[in-house]
Amino acid sequence: QVQLVESGGGLVQAGGSLSLSCVASEEVFSSDALAWFRQVPGKDREFVAAYRRPMRRTYYTDSVKGRFTMSRDDAKKTLYLRMNSLKTDDTAVYFCAARGIWNVDYGSPRHYNYWGQGTQVTVYS
Repeated sequence: QVQLVESGGGLVQAGGSLSLSCVASEEVFSSDALAWFRQVPGKDREFVAAYRRPMRRTYYTDSVKGRFTMSRDDAKKTLYLRMNSLKTDDTAVYFCAARGIWNVDYGSPRHYNYWGQGTQVTVYS
């Protein structure tokens, strides 16, 4: 069964840290592309970070570079997003996503086949 389940969201003060987890089924975890997106009400889903498995390379959107770190634990089939120096603008529902084959347009949510249910992150000032 294809599955992605996020956890770890919550309420945090600006400047604080939070870690998100995404447990994947074996089929999904072996995808070439694993990613994190976020979305606020009324706006499009926004790319946050992506991991290209064959190249073992991680990509980040500019607004989170130096603050967020995406990692994975192969044994646990879990994807992580460590978020430091959080800002109120980081408030969103965060989703993990997967795609079987890497696409150069990795920042577009329309290329991803599998999605988790999302976890809310709220940063207050």
